[in-house]
Amino acid sequence: MILTYETVAKRIDHSLLGPNLATAELEAGCRLAAQYEVASVCIKPYAVALAAKILAGTGVAVGTTIGFPHGGHLTATKVFESKAALADGATELDMVVNIGQVLSGEWNAVRDDIAAITETAHQGGGLVKVIFENCYLNDDQKVKLCEICGEVNADYVKTSTGYGTGGATHADLILMRKASPAHVKVKAAGGVRDLDGAIEVIKLGCDRIGASRTSDILDHLKSRLTGTGEFTPVSRETGGY
Repeated sequence: MILTYETVAKRIDHSLLGPNLATAELEAGCRLAAQYEVASVCIKPYAVALAAKILAGTGVAVGTTIGFPHGGHLTATKVFESKAALADGATELDMVVNIGQVLSGEWNAVRDDIAAITETAHQGGGLVKVIFENCYLNDDQKVKLCEICGEVNADYVKTSTGYGTGGATHADLILMRKASPAHVKVKAAGGVRDLDGAIEVIKLGCDRIGASRTSDILDHLKSRLTGTGEFTPVSRETGGY
C-alpha cells in the first residue's frame, strides 16, 4: 500500500475539544492545522467563527460537535446547535447519538434524531459524522446504527467521542466498514496517537481520523518519506512501516 503525505494528512481531523483548552490554544491549534494541511479542525462550538476566520482560504475545513459528549440533548437542541454552527462557518458536524435511546432499543427515536441533524447539515451545505460511542454498545447495536446512518444518508459513522471509556478498535472499524453502505464513510476517533496507528486504521478503510497529536504523526511521516514523496508501509509484525 503506497501512502503519500497528502493521503494521511487529508484524513486527519485535528481535535481541539479538550475542556481545558483556552482560546489562545484553540487559535494555535487552527494555525497548526493549516500548517500541516489536514482535512479539518474539530473545535469547540463557541470557537467555530474564530476557526472559520483563521482557516479561510487554507483548504482546512471547520468542524464542531453536536450533542457532545453524551448525546442526550433534545433533538430540537441538536438542530439549533447545528444551525448555529453552520451559520458561524462550520461545514462538518460531529453529532453524538442519543446513547440512552440506543441502549433502550428506541430505534425510531434514534433514527429521527440522526435524520434531523443530517437534513439540517445537508440543507446548510455541510456534512455529518455520527458518533456511536462504541465502548457502551454491543455489536448488534453498532450494526443497527450503521444501517440507520445509511438509510438517512449520513456522511460518516464514527467510533467514539474520545471521552468515553474506550476509543477506536480495529474490530469495531472492520465491523462498521462492513455494516455501512458504500456511500457512508468511516471515522476512527479515540486512541490514534502515532503514525503506525494512523496507517493501520487507513488500511482498515477509514477516510477520517480524529487526532490531537497531529504534529507528532505528520512529523514522523515526513521523516519516513522518500524523495518521491511516497513510502510503502508494512505491518508492525514485520518491524517496518
